[in-house]
Amino acid sequence: MSIGLLILRLAVGAAILQAGLIKAFDFSTTVGFMAEAGWRLPGLAAFMVTAAETLGGVGLLLGALTPLAACAVLSAMLCAWAVNVSGAAFWSEPFNVPFLIGLGAAALLFTGAGAYAVDRRLSARLSPTPRMSVLLLAVAVGAAVVTWIALYGVNPIHFTNPAS
Repeated sequence: MSIGLLILRLAVGAAILQAGLIKAFDFSTTVGFMAEAGWRLPGLAAFMVTAAETLGGVGLLLGALTPLAACAVLSAMLCAWAVNVSGAAFWSEPFNVPFLIGLGAAALLFTGAGAYAVDRRLSARLSPTPRMSVLLLAVAVGAAVVTWIALYGVNPIHFTNPAS
């Protein structure tokens, strides 16, 4: 099982770290994209997603503070997924890359990093308990919803194509 968790951590961590580094190295373009898309406080929104993706990716790759890293990644991917589905009918493309990365992060929230991780070397207390996993899942969803409402404010769920 630990090899499977290592593979999952490396896959999700590498994918999200790449996304975060692209934003970090061209931050002005990230801010511009968010401004053009209609995000309020686009600099803050760009910073939040860049930090969540970059730090979450590093954490998952190393298996360091894995529950917190997975929480950050899941929250960012919930917002990214909402961006992708908000422009069309909800079920036209529900299973996109942010959705899949978010599912991987959610799985790591509940399983922990596995044996081949910094977490395992530091303390057994870093292994997620069911209560902590559910709490961090709620934090991730809550952070995504608050971020979406406060900084974007558009209902992402449409059952028909939204009017342009």
